Amino acid sequence: MLTLLFILLAFAFIIIAIIKFEIHPFLALFVGAIFYGLLAGMPAALIIQSISEGFGGVLGSIGLLILFGVIIGTFLEKTGGAFIIAQKILAWIGEKSVMLAMMVTGYILSIPVFGDSTFIMLNPINKSLSFKGKLPYAATTIALTLGVTASHSLVPPTPGPIAAAGILEADLGMVILWGFIISSVSLIPCFFYAKYFTSRIKLIPQFAEVEKTTEIKKYPSIGKAFLPIIVPLLLIVLASIANYPTHPFGENAFTSLLLFVGSPVIALLLGTFLSFTLPAKFDKKLLSASGWFGEAILIAAPVIFITGAGGVFGKMLQNSGIADIVSGNIQAGSLSLLLPFLMALALKSAQGSSTVALVTTASIIAPLLPTLGLDSETSKVFTVLAIGAGATAISHANDSFFWAMTQLTGMNVKQGYMSHSIGTFILACTAITLIFIISSFF
Repeated sequence: MLTLLFILLAFAFIIIAIIKFEIHPFLALFVGAIFYGLLAGMPAALIIQSISEGFGGVLGSIGLLILFGVIIGTFLEKTGGAFIIAQKILAWIGEKSVMLAMMVTGYILSIPVFGDSTFIMLNPINKSLSFKGKLPYAATTIALTLGVTASHSLVPPTPGPIAAAGILEADLGMVILWGFIISSVSLIPCFFYAKYFTSRIKLIPQFAEVEKTTEIKKYPSIGKAFLPIIVPLLLIVLASIANYPTHPFGENAFTSLLLFVGSPVIALLLGTFLSFTLPAKFDKKLLSASGWFGEAILIAAPVIFITGAGGVFGKMLQNSGIADIVSGNIQAGSLSLLLPFLMALALKSAQGSSTVALVTTASIIAPLLPTLGLDSETSKVFTVLAIGAGATAISHANDSFFWAMTQLTGMNVKQGYMSHSIGTFILACTAITLIFIISSFF
């Protein structure tokens, strides 16, 4: 019980440091890990060892994946590729189905592009289409924000879920596949919530910023824009299938090649190279420290370091023998998925960042996987998704995305809580219910 108390103290230290004192999550997690190690009475040598193994081990397997994913998103955003994808999806679905179009567009673009950026990019289109279609602006807005939220927390190569998958050593291809299925199905009740409930919120769009986003420029073709997203995802999923014990593609040179190019690092590296073809006129300065490449590194750095600090926390817990202590108090089985879900939900609600919630929860849960009966390959996949489901909710006033949404649409805080915040809770509950149902069969 004393060790569990120390964990709660370290947990409280991290949350208070981030929320009350606005300390960067990396520093809060890193110091919180050392704080826990000292409280638990770990030898100094073991604390240092935990720092080295936790930080180096996690970044060695995840750091490049996060960086490549951010580079792809940056080039899509800067070249207008993301804008072209949005326009094409809207054309496919049709302007008469604006709500569905906005939800699907936000969902797809939030995989390579950060959620805040996706919303900022799509909001002018959302305003215009809701006005032309005489639809409630609040309803189309929440359809968009929930679409963004679903893939942001559940579908790699978004940084949060890809980091959680790496920390738990889950099969990334299966996380992508099941993440797509669970997140997309979870959006069905969210769609009806947005359509029938948030439509009651009176919100009048202001069009001052629309012209800014429609400047004439040479955009990449839709085929080019999709390639950096589709190619890596397909390669990773196919490699996961090829790696099944039944060897569905056989054991030959083709399978060996597929396993190589479908490894997450190589697949995302290929996606990165494909993103370099997006500019209308390629300039080598784009790959310089001051160009888009350098900008992407600056964007990725905080996520990478937060992930590394989470790895330190997880290794510190593991080396303190927490699994042995907890084993007598928690019954293994499918209900064990509820623990990572609730922990991620509590962290997300407390400090606002889905990425921090994903990384921190995964780091804490990693040494407990055998104890919880979640150490099989399939269980690891569903554990990542349970954490992602929890990390979708509840988005409220401590979440930067919440403020981006309310300020750009003209919603007040109460309207934001009554629409977006409740919507994220519905999304989380639907997702974890689906995870429980599917995991019971697999």
